Amino acid sequence: MITPARDAATVVLLRDDPLEVYLLKRTATMAFAAGAYVFPGGSVDPRDSDHAVTWAGPSPAEWGEAFLADERTARGLVCAAVRETFEESGVLLAGPDAATVVADTTGEDWEADRLALIGRTLSFADFLDRRGLVLRSDLLKAWGHWITPEVETRRFDTRFFVAALPPGQRTREVGGEADAVAWMKPGIALARAMAGDILIMPPTFHTLTEVAAFETIDGVFQHDQKIITIMPIVKDGEIIVTVAPEDIA
Repeated sequence: MITPARDAATVVLLRDDPLEVYLLKRTATMAFAAGAYVFPGGSVDPRDSDHAVTWAGPSPAEWGEAFLADERTARGLVCAAVRETFEESGVLLAGPDAATVVADTTGEDWEADRLALIGRTLSFADFLDRRGLVLRSDLLKAWGHWITPEVETRRFDTRFFVAALPPGQRTREVGGEADAVAWMKPGIALARAMAGDILIMPPTFHTLTEVAAFETIDGVFQHDQKIITIMPIVKDGEIIVTVAPEDIA
């Protein structure tokens, strides 16, 4: 019996000069991708689809077109992307209005809210409403779509986003599912993975390879990225990633 894949969102957080990506090393005790270096992300919480989430930027319908998903699913994916990025890096893609973004999220009150979000005692909608903030969906860009192989018992239907580190904000080691964090040039991360120095799963490796082609965040955001769905297969214990020729054209 094939395990259904859960909707999830992952965010490739970028900073410039030089172009680097933010990676977390998952703890060895995690049930999924233990010890691997990954981007911030996680499963969609049912409350992420709440219409009460205040919103600025491309609409859920527009995100649905980008990811070939219905509007409710798209709303949940974008909210999960912003929520998980805050939970796992302390970076919040939200602001008081459609033209501003929070400058600092390092205080004790922010940390209390972050932990409440992780513990699911606080919904993302209530978090934003309490602070008078709107989700800035315009700070995200659709980038990819990966589905866990059917042979796995823990499966995710994951949409990948890219986002720039907002001015004034900084990432921090927040603990929990990760025991280390690092900013790395995409090329260096790939080289370390190929040398066996660090573990990187195929979706992360593939995405790093794509981002490594650019020198700046502007280059990434200006690129006309084609969203294709990739579901690797496992053969003789090896993960094989295949892409249809028509998806490459």
